[in-house]
Amino acid sequence: MVDPRTPVLVGVGQVSERLDSPGYQARSPVDLAADAARAALADAGVDASAVDTVAGVPQFEISLPWAVPPLGCSDNFPRSVAGRLGATPRRAVLEVGGGQAPQHLVNEFAAAIAAGRADVVLLFGSEAISTITALATTDSPPDFTERPGGSLEARGHGLDGIVSMHHVAHGLSDTPSQYALIENARRARLKVSRDDYAMAIGELFSPFTAVAAANPHAAAPVFRDAVSLVTPTAANRPIADPYTRYVVAREKVNQGAAVLLMSAGKARQLGVPESSWVFLAGHADLRERNLLERADYGTSPAAARAAQHALEIAEISSSDLTAIDLYSCYAAPVFIVAEALGIATNDARGLTVTGGLPFFGGPGNNYSMHAIASVVGRVRSAPGSYGFVGANGGIMSKHSTGVYTTIPYAFRPSRSEQIQAELDAVPAPAEALSADGPAVIETYTVKHLRDGRREGIVLGRLEDDGRRFVARADAVLDLLTAGEPIGERVTARSTTDGNVVVPR
Repeated sequence: MVDPRTPVLVGVGQVSERLDSPGYQARSPVDLAADAARAALADAGVDASAVDTVAGVPQFEISLPWAVPPLGCSDNFPRSVAGRLGATPRRAVLEVGGGQAPQHLVNEFAAAIAAGRADVVLLFGSEAISTITALATTDSPPDFTERPGGSLEARGHGLDGIVSMHHVAHGLSDTPSQYALIENARRARLKVSRDDYAMAIGELFSPFTAVAAANPHAAAPVFRDAVSLVTPTAANRPIADPYTRYVVAREKVNQGAAVLLMSAGKARQLGVPESSWVFLAGHADLRERNLLERADYGTSPAAARAAQHALEIAEISSSDLTAIDLYSCYAAPVFIVAEALGIATNDARGLTVTGGLPFFGGPGNNYSMHAIASVVGRVRSAPGSYGFVGANGGIMSKHSTGVYTTIPYAFRPSRSEQIQAELDAVPAPAEALSADGPAVIETYTVKHLRDGRREGIVLGRLEDDGRRFVARADAVLDLLTAGEPIGERVTARSTTDGNVVVPR
């Protein structure tokens, strides 16, 4: 017998549309999320009137305090979606931004259900970036503004430790350049050449394209081999070394996904068949140090422990998993988490169930809601199997993980707070906001702008006191584009426009 307070996932839904697809409707983010939520309710055979809590994942355009939605937006996204469904939940939540959000919401509300603080929880998110980009400059763009009224628990933007104006001033204004710093540090630690590492990225992601090619919701359902993924062309331009356009998250998508959770007792009351029940067997939520506080840029102790701890709670090993989805905004998160789980990057089980963010699409903060929906489908179709979802937000900053199965599991609290305290207790190097003197390059990237210009960025350490710093590195571009720059000695100089590095 399953305890009536045990949380179960009973419904999932996904929707999508491409600009060139038959029947394209130019749906707003609210419309896409509502369609996905309807699908999740229909999957469970449950009426929207049963929902007592709704929680939405914010779109990119409302995730930043300075962003202005080009076509307007709802000022209460969760209530707008609930209104479309005819639901009148007592609680509406707008989650903090970040790719960890969908899995974190599952973890949080599974605990709330187990504790009796909720009975039926509907989670959803969406992006319509492709539609918004295409229609914003037309003569008669649609207006997606909504003001549904009602209460809202808005949790803020969650940018502390992720966005720094000091770092932005030195060129770290985009995610590709920051992940490229992680990627190059990892490459140097492994003592792999630039060409070999680029090919490793291609070999990692080529199987992802095969999954995307078979997924009706994928934004780019095209198979590509490893060479074509990493060879620069007019269509596959360099973004930030070592990335080309094909191997970074694709944000221009129109996609929505939703998950319905409830207590086992409520599921029985509402007549949800037990064959539809999926249990959260393990879970974890951890945060990585801020970028310049990390002991090794090429690893992520928080990501590794979040993945491992979810399996520990479920009392299984990675060899027990049959469906795996590792967050793939860039290659580094996949490499790092796969290594932590002891899974080869060419494992026959595959490392994505959707096709991954560069190929399935990266619907803002909501990608992992699609991963969860897909994993739920996989474990339902193979009763007794286990699925794993690893979600990542920020610059490998926030990590949420989940293990899913049809095998009944009582909800088990995680030790995330204790593990987090252990991670935070590790000493971190200090940062020099103004850097002067002899220095060593710890990692780097070269950004490739659309107009053909290049910008070098370096993270280094001052030799005198070991403090970390970020600097523009246009004066050493030749050093950064050949051989192995990491470990090379340079000179740091502070200027009125920030730090720069020049040849020693």
